Amino acid sequence: MAETKPNQDMEIGVEAEFGGETVGSTKQFIVYFLINAAVAVAMWFILQDVKQTIAATIFIALVIGTLMFWRFRVALAFLGIVALLLTGTIDLSHTIEFMSTDVILFLVGMMVLVGVLRRSGFFRWLLAKAMKLSGFHPTRLFIMILAMAAIMAALVDEVTSILFISALTLDLCEYYKVKPVNYVISVVLATNVGSSWTVLGNPIGIMIALRSGLTFEDFIKVAMPIGIISLAVLIIILIIWQRKDLNQLRENTKATPKAQQIAFLDDWAKIADKKMFRGTAIIFVSVIVLLALHYRAELALGLEHNTLLVAISIAGAGVVMLWKRSMAQDLIMKDVDWWTLIFFMFLFAKAGCLKYVGVTDRISEALMIIGSGNVFILSPLLLWLSGITSAVLDNVLVVATFAPIVQTISESLNSPILWWAMLFGGCYGGNITMVGSTANIVSLGILERRSGYHMTFMKWIGVGLLGGLIPMVISTLLLMIWPL
Repeated sequence: MAETKPNQDMEIGVEAEFGGETVGSTKQFIVYFLINAAVAVAMWFILQDVKQTIAATIFIALVIGTLMFWRFRVALAFLGIVALLLTGTIDLSHTIEFMSTDVILFLVGMMVLVGVLRRSGFFRWLLAKAMKLSGFHPTRLFIMILAMAAIMAALVDEVTSILFISALTLDLCEYYKVKPVNYVISVVLATNVGSSWTVLGNPIGIMIALRSGLTFEDFIKVAMPIGIISLAVLIIILIIWQRKDLNQLRENTKATPKAQQIAFLDDWAKIADKKMFRGTAIIFVSVIVLLALHYRAELALGLEHNTLLVAISIAGAGVVMLWKRSMAQDLIMKDVDWWTLIFFMFLFAKAGCLKYVGVTDRISEALMIIGSGNVFILSPLLLWLSGITSAVLDNVLVVATFAPIVQTISESLNSPILWWAMLFGGCYGGNITMVGSTANIVSLGILERRSGYHMTFMKWIGVGLLGGLIPMVISTLLLMIWPL
């Protein structure tokens, strides 16, 4: 994906059109403030507490602001924290505590590691190897692409995965002269399912792991098997949905010699620096293995729970930057998404403030009453609530909102099932709409630039509903019987 410079990004944000009106216009901000004023009044009638009303209003204002002014979300997050501090709703020490620097540090380390992997050509090489294993049989090829989309999302993160999978998918569609739209939708759906498999697949995974005490090993035992079953069913659905496209692909692949297809992949995945490729691959595999073993190592060393989960990520980044000293600054400055990470920090602080003033405790009590304190009622309720909400909001926003509530309820139930419910809802719900996850938006942006196709709501929702709701049904049922 072409890099957008910061000043260009701001220009695009100011000049972008939305409904025939410039995004960020005075009129839109007046509407925004009026909505927030109405929210504040509603919160007061519901909560009847000044600090709780302020905290809830400012948090909801960030959610609404993110929807209305996506490019200005960091500015709104900054101003919201200032308002919380100046009104005495929260103090500075708790604000910093709630910023979840453990989550941020983990993401920084993994972003550096993924950055050097991308530069070495590792992802393209991995995809090309997988493609060759399919023997270029259309259905096997399609299954292999979907499986690789899920696996890569689980190993590196959904955005990095979709960048490479989308590029490969579009290159293949262009090479075989088939329409790319349905293939792109399919790899996005598989990517979102795969992002639930490990703590690496999605920022909500590491957030849940560090807040719940769940380990990388727990994700392998619970999230991955349920996710693989969900993916298998999804693949069957997609094969049926794309049967006409696959028939066309079958005809076109028969007309292309296999040697020519292999040569195309070899050229696409050519490694420029083999020494760098081998070194980064060794570091990456080592980090994954160590992350999988972190819980056992912490027990053996007598370390605080999840200490190594964060430390291994940072250590991997440190080794990479010492080894590739000439590009160390670039890895930190260009490959770490500081804009998103800073937004996360302020979002987490606002969510923490809801717990600090007691809002989440009141919501937790209400949910316990609705669910009668029964995990078999609360788990499906939370999974579907987080899933449907994630279809229209960023799933990090959703999980940051629900995390303090789930923490309170889980402590009283002494069960991690609600954390898993929130994970599956947050990841799978993103499939329902074309803006349900970051991977969706990134992939459709690439599709639009490469093919000129503009995705419509009706085109996406036809398969997106199945791609989101069916995995949610599967995970709801399996959570009831899975050993946790």
